[in-house]
Amino acid sequence: MRRDRLFVIGIIAIALMFALVTIGSKYLWRSKSTTYITVTSPPHPPKQKPFTFPAGGRTLLPDYRFVALYGTPGMPVLGALGEQPPSDAIARIKDIATSYQPYSSEPIYPTFEMITTIASASPTDNGDYSQEVPAATLQPWIDAARQAGVYVVLDLQPGRTDFLTQAEEYADLLQQPNVGLALDPEWRLGPTQVPLVQIGSVDVSEINATADWLATLTRQNKLPQKLFVLHQFRLSMITNRGALNTTHPELANIIQMDGNGTQPTKLDTWNTIHQQLPPHVYMGWKNFYKVDSPMLAPGQTMQLTPQPWYVSYQ
Repeated sequence: MRRDRLFVIGIIAIALMFALVTIGSKYLWRSKSTTYITVTSPPHPPKQKPFTFPAGGRTLLPDYRFVALYGTPGMPVLGALGEQPPSDAIARIKDIATSYQPYSSEPIYPTFEMITTIASASPTDNGDYSQEVPAATLQPWIDAARQAGVYVVLDLQPGRTDFLTQAEEYADLLQQPNVGLALDPEWRLGPTQVPLVQIGSVDVSEINATADWLATLTRQNKLPQKLFVLHQFRLSMITNRGALNTTHPELANIIQMDGNGTQPTKLDTWNTIHQQLPPHVYMGWKNFYKVDSPMLAPGQTMQLTPQPWYVSYQ
């Protein structure tokens, strides 16, 4: 009887030892497996470096001057930009920018100024007398420009709508680091006005609202400073201009005198527009290939007083 009990106890002991060995093996396997997974897990992707401009930094003014081709991709009738594909346009504006460098102690930043909404003499589908170019049409140009070290400015001709409404439609493009904004009050018309019949105007309150929105967009997306360009060849085109809000560090403010014609007439307009500028505003000039008489050469353009910080070619 005692032997039987010892036999049973032995069997139980063997079973317990077997169970302990089995459990220990599973535990060790799981531990090794867990360690293996931890060691071979993919590393975190490196953080993307903040975007900087070609000569360094994330501030545009007064660190750079700009020379731009103006127009709409694929539409040569609207300006020099649309006369060639992106690669040729990049080469063209870089050549022009190089011709300006001897006259500037700041690096010249080659630029595309793209008419993004085009004022229309007839009603458009939404009735605003402004034809919006699809963002998908502009994106390849923006991508090519960024890769080539070229800045981009989106130019708005809003017709009977307002600047802020149109700017918001292109928020995705403006969230990109090499894209700024230009407002053209010549084409900001009242509810009964028509492009090419009347010359438009805008109150500074609408400009300030657009600037507030653009500055907020820039700050929230941690973007570098953006160009904010206002076109003007008549004082009446921007009412209450003295109240322009230029306190946003996210924006580099330019008023461009974009009148055309004989050089004495353009110079008179230039001298009128740059008087009593709001603080922290830089002046710009436009050269027209076909309607200036004659068109200024780079050296002549840079002899203007004050010296332009932004020169575009149409």
